[in-house]
Amino acid sequence: MTETAAVESVDPQPIAHPGRTSLLLGYLRPHWPTMLLGLLLGLVANAAGLATPLVTKWVLDTLGAGDSLSRPVTVLLALVVVGAAISLWQWVLMGSLAERVVLDARSSVIRRYFAARIDQLTRRPGGELVTRATSDPALLHEASGSLVGLINGAVALVGTLVLMGTLDVVLLGTTLVAVVVVAVLMGLLLPSIGRAQEAAQESVGRLGGLLEGSLRAIRTVKASRAEQRQAHLITRHAEESARHGINAARRAATVWTISWTGIQLAVIVILGFGAVRAERGLIEVSTLIAFLLYAFQLMGPISELTQHMTAMQAGIAAAGRLREIEAMSVEPDSRPAGQPASVSVGPVGPESRDVVLSFQGVTARYAPGAAPAVRGIDLEIPRRGHTAIVGPSGAGKTTLFSLLLRFLEPEQGRLLLFGRPYPEHTPAEIRGRLAYVEQEAPVVPGTIGDNLRFTHPEASDEELWAALRAVDLSDKVSSLDLGLETPLGATTVSGGERQRIALARAVLRTPDVLLLDEATSQVDGLTEAAVGRCVRQRATEGAVVTIAHRLSTVLDADQIVVMEGGRIRAVGDHATLLGTDELYRDLVASLRIGTSGTPAAPEAGTATGSGTLLVPLERLPQE
Repeated sequence: MTETAAVESVDPQPIAHPGRTSLLLGYLRPHWPTMLLGLLLGLVANAAGLATPLVTKWVLDTLGAGDSLSRPVTVLLALVVVGAAISLWQWVLMGSLAERVVLDARSSVIRRYFAARIDQLTRRPGGELVTRATSDPALLHEASGSLVGLINGAVALVGTLVLMGTLDVVLLGTTLVAVVVVAVLMGLLLPSIGRAQEAAQESVGRLGGLLEGSLRAIRTVKASRAEQRQAHLITRHAEESARHGINAARRAATVWTISWTGIQLAVIVILGFGAVRAERGLIEVSTLIAFLLYAFQLMGPISELTQHMTAMQAGIAAAGRLREIEAMSVEPDSRPAGQPASVSVGPVGPESRDVVLSFQGVTARYAPGAAPAVRGIDLEIPRRGHTAIVGPSGAGKTTLFSLLLRFLEPEQGRLLLFGRPYPEHTPAEIRGRLAYVEQEAPVVPGTIGDNLRFTHPEASDEELWAALRAVDLSDKVSSLDLGLETPLGATTVSGGERQRIALARAVLRTPDVLLLDEATSQVDGLTEAAVGRCVRQRATEGAVVTIAHRLSTVLDADQIVVMEGGRIRAVGDHATLLGTDELYRDLVASLRIGTSGTPAAPEAGTATGSGTLLVPLERLPQE
């Protein structure tokens, strides 16, 4: 499983990010007005809570003096009601803010995916990319309110300590000792929570990548009886994520236990020490009760600080992973999603009468330091006619398509479209003149009509049926109950039908250049003939460029390009190459194709080890 190998090669260690807190703040900065309002509401709620013990002392003093309790009790009730209402408002506000932050993060990641260069996306497993857009932004939900919560908690803590000092400085000193011990222990433990959270998310990303690849190859997995092996392999990443998550949970639980236990011990000490002072007449009983109420209230700010610091650590880890995605290189001059490219009908530059695409000394590689995928490519694609690119696997055929579609940029040399260099066009303008059918011919979610209209959403039903007739698929679609509205999934059509739908999408409106990557790899003989007719018809109106391992699809090509080792070995028509190029003769012989384009009769005794009958090279007519 190549996907497995790719996932396993990823470094399992968390990645360190400079300025980690600033990464999280970058996602919160656009929402500062809402955060400011939430902060003000929190401060008002804290003020109501801080006033409650003092008003309680007022009630007790009034009761001791025998005065009317109506006024202090009314104030106490008002504080409770106002505090509850403001707290509810703040929770709703901050909850809405959290959802908007998550939405913004997910939208940013999704937009970056579709604007990024192909090589930036293909170097990561698809499942990991999905995790980065779904799971990681979810961690920002709690972290989005952590900054406001930290400020509110800090203000509440300081305010509580100040008011405790106004009641009794000696008891305040006892309280401060407990607070300092708790703060030091929290400062030592909290960074490890963030590291554990980031490691857990890295494991989830690797799990997603491996699971996506295995499910995509589920038929191979089952046919190879590898279900248990793959399940065990993937489960290992789930166990690794759980292990890091448990580590983070243990440390968070330790922080919470220390904070709660520290305050409870402080309350016990305050109660005993305060009782002695009250017995000696150094403080009033009402003052001791109010002080104890403030001591109990310390649990609120400290637990709030603990909770928000934990959430911030998780959010910082998620922000770091999301920033890795935002650091992906985007395509040059890529237009924002939804803004249509301006594609003119005629040539867009100094026009060469007979040439639509030109390679001039092009060398390209997929990664710095890697061996060149193609080198020194000089090739012209006529404005009309069929150009076929053939060669053994790894010869560089698909790389030529990647260069034409601007999925890959040349390291040396240049490409020209209608005589103008590629950098003078945006990727959208170039692709607006090309139609591309991938070898795997993937279908997009939706109906048959949605797939056909994927390139041209405004196309009419008449155009769709014309495209289906061009690939001999109109009878099949018309026989379906829903016709063009039939939902299309990965298992509702055969491989050949999927390829023909992709080809119909490409020829829906005649492009300047039609690029076909192994267009007949999954079709039967009759369908192959239909595709061949479609190619010949399109070649009379524009340029058709095909990549094929089945040379029967290119025998009548106007121009055949033979590639080997990333270079162009020979260019010519079938008859010429058959007589002059040994590699081309070998490729032809392997498919039992004679010069007439029909399978040659095999000689007895020419069976290979695999059971395939081959024609001896010396028996091929030399033209």
